[in-house]
Amino acid sequence: MEVASNKVVTLTYELKLDSAEGDVVEQVDKDKPFVFLHGAGNMLPAFEEKLKGKQEGDKFEFTLSKDEAYGDPSDEAIIDLPKNVFEVEGKIDENLLQVGNYIPMQDQQGNRLDGQVKEVGDDKVKMDFNHPMAGQNLHFIGEIVEVREPSEEEINHGHAHGPEGHQ
Repeated sequence: MEVASNKVVTLTYELKLDSAEGDVVEQVDKDKPFVFLHGAGNMLPAFEEKLKGKQEGDKFEFTLSKDEAYGDPSDEAIIDLPKNVFEVEGKIDENLLQVGNYIPMQDQQGNRLDGQVKEVGDDKVKMDFNHPMAGQNLHFIGEIVEVREPSEEEINHGHAHGPEGHQ
């Protein structure tokens, strides 16, 4: 079976910045492979396109340009938030508000996004909501481990499930 829309794809990969000689930033092996529902909109479109047509056992290697990946960092994604936004039961966890920490948050529509603390002031916190790999070319080297039909539940949920249900 080949990788196509509405197929569950299991793969291993090594992700490097810029090229095959770049720094390794992520490695997924056969002990804990990466599993996703192709075409469900959960992956970078260019990543899915590069895998389309591959079959179990096929190896792959490709680079996604920054424009195909997460684009350039945007100044608009760096914002000042009132410090009281980070209060829980009237208190701020100062260990949480450390420069460099990533904090899971939600936008006004309820979408989850991670922000990195850039500066902490008396009344404001500067947060960067750019993707951590914005501005980077991404080089993938990997292998297709399995391609299978999704269950009805996976199609309805819009993502792949592992052996015990949700991954």
